[in-house]
Amino acid sequence: MEGPNTEPLVALVRASCPSCGDVELPGTGLKARLCETTGEGSYTFTCPECATVVVKPADKRLLDLLVASGIALISWSLPGELAESHEGEPISYDDILAFHDLLATDDWFSIVEDLVADDDAA
Repeated sequence: MEGPNTEPLVALVRASCPSCGDVELPGTGLKARLCETTGEGSYTFTCPECATVVVKPADKRLLDLLVASGIALISWSLPGELAESHEGEPISYDDILAFHDLLATDDWFSIVEDLVADDDAA
C-alpha cells in the first residue's frame, strides 16, 4: 500500500462568467493580479464551459482572501514611459506608412541617424 497522498488539496472556487453565469473551477484556475503602480487588483480565469478568458476587478480584501486560499499573487507595474512627457503631434497612419517606405530603402539607417542628429542640434 502506498503512502498518503502528498498532493495539496485544491479548493473549488465559484466565479461568474459573463456568458455562462456561475461556474466552478479549481483554485489553481484563478490568477490574482496587483498593479503596484496604481494599487488596483484583479483576478482572471478561463471559463471551464466556454473557454472565455474572464477578468474581474478585485479589491484588497478579495485579493487577500484569494492569496489566503493558496492562489498566487502576480504583481506588476505600469511601464515608466507612461509618466514621460511627450512633445509634438501624435504619430499618424501616414507617418507609419512613410516609415515603412523608408525601411524599404538601403540607406534608411543613415537617414534616421541624420534626423536624430538634427533634433539634437535644435
